[in-house]
Amino acid sequence: MRYMMSVLNDESVPPPTGADRDASLARVGVVNDEMQAKGIWVFGGGLRPSDSATVVRVQDGATTMTDGPFAETKEQLGGFWVIEVADLDEALSWAQKCAEACWGPIEVRPFDGLSQS
Repeated sequence: MRYMMSVLNDESVPPPTGADRDASLARVGVVNDEMQAKGIWVFGGGLRPSDSATVVRVQDGATTMTDGPFAETKEQLGGFWVIEVADLDEALSWAQKCAEACWGPIEVRPFDGLSQS
């Protein structure tokens, strides 16, 4: 089954810099390498801050575009992995490794049935 593991960032907290940033990237790199070696890696990536987002909506045939995130929330999507594993337990085990590497929460969500093929 495919799962998306989303990195949730609190953008009110300044991101790490210098040696702390380098250490964080190194930890994530180790997890990425391990996923790839195990053959479960499908895709992953980090995202720029939510203020770089554009939300596109079409309603009644009219398109609107709005800068920044739609949701007014403390946590924003900061990055993600897509993995293919046997079951939720295995996905949660990988999410634990990711949370340790990122020092933050990871949301685990299965893809719907249409996306599994």
